[in-house]
Amino acid sequence: MIDHIGFAVSDIARSRAFYDAALEPLGLAPIMEFGPGETESGGTALGYGREGDPFFWIGDNEKVGEGTHIALSAPTRAAVDAFHAAALAAGGRDHGAPGLRPHYGPDYYAAFVLDPDGINLEAVCRVPA
Repeated sequence: MIDHIGFAVSDIARSRAFYDAALEPLGLAPIMEFGPGETESGGTALGYGREGDPFFWIGDNEKVGEGTHIALSAPTRAAVDAFHAAALAAGGRDHGAPGLRPHYGPDYYAAFVLDPDGINLEAVCRVPA
C-alpha cells in the first residue's frame, strides 16, 4: 500500500497556490510543512491531506522528474531493513539508510533508495519498536 507520494516542483510558492486551490474541493489542505534543514533534499516540503494525515507532498530543491518520491508502507522495521538491502543488491543507490526519522514522527522508521532512473523510493514503518 502506498503510504504517501511526493514530487519535485520548480517553484514552491507558485505550486502551493495552485494545490491549495485545486485540492480544496477534495477536502485536502496543507497540514504539514518542513523547511530547509528538515528534509533529505535540503528544501521545503509541503504535505497535503486530511484528518492529520499528509499523504500528498510537493517539494523543491530537487530536479523535477527525478524528485518523484513514492513511500510504501512496511509492516515491520525488519521489512524496512530488508527492503533497503534488497534494493541495493538489485542496483539501487542508497538515499538514506534504515533508521528513525523523528522529525517526521516519533515512530517513523524508514529507508530510502534511488531506483535506476533516480526515482526516490521509500519504505516506512510507523509501528513503535
